[in-house]
Amino acid sequence: MKDEKEYILGINNEELERLRFQHGVWKSVSDAFFAKIGVGDGWKCLDVGSGPGFVSVDLCQRVGESGEVTALEPAQYYLDYFKEESDKRGWKNTKYIQGSAETAELPKDHFELIFVRWVIGFVPDPEKFIVNLLPSLKKGGVIAIQDYLYSGLGLYPKGGAFDHALDMVIKHWAVSGGDAFVAAKIPAIFRKHGLEMIDYSPHCLAGGPDSDVIEWADKFFTKHMQLMVDSGATTKEMGDTMLEDWYTHRKNPDAIFCSPIVVDMAGRKM
Repeated sequence: MKDEKEYILGINNEELERLRFQHGVWKSVSDAFFAKIGVGDGWKCLDVGSGPGFVSVDLCQRVGESGEVTALEPAQYYLDYFKEESDKRGWKNTKYIQGSAETAELPKDHFELIFVRWVIGFVPDPEKFIVNLLPSLKKGGVIAIQDYLYSGLGLYPKGGAFDHALDMVIKHWAVSGGDAFVAAKIPAIFRKHGLEMIDYSPHCLAGGPDSDVIEWADKFFTKHMQLMVDSGATTKEMGDTMLEDWYTHRKNPDAIFCSPIVVDMAGRKM
């Protein structure tokens, strides 16, 4: 299990609540992705890096009592949270595995869907990550990934210290071997390992100073700026200046925040 120092964004209740809000902001995007894939009654699904299980809950509701959802998560703290939620709902079709894609023992040819959201961008070897999951996917099953091409990030009007945020995030991700542009690598990995690419669709959310998407960004940058200073991605002086610029924009009724690009990527096992 990773402890809080090893887990780049933290394992604690504050981070859990940030993840809950994040899920709400991006839920319509994930829901539409599942609909395109055709996830429905009876599907067996694996939620990789499930965190507190917010997507796992959505999948349970899609697959019904005849389906099955397995949460794979290295942090027992988050796995316990999803188990408690499942128990409250009386679900009997949920399973829980503490571990990672690289280390977990998974059933062979078992899942119709393997879902990975905001996980593969943090791992040092995305190809190994995917290859280790493939034996557990049924023939005709789908591995579906949502992750970043971080270049969409922007705060307008431009010209302040927050213009450096993109470079800072890239450096922060890289500290643990991650890649803020991992979505650009996935098509080649799919093709190399015989997966048919059935979807590759970018999404960018944008809004003003009172929008959910800027609040989502606020919860990330204000809560994690110190982590990015500690990782060496930026200096304390620059971090403070960036936050000052951020707060100034939030008071500007004409400000616009654009999220980094999140890409839907789905590959079918042939």
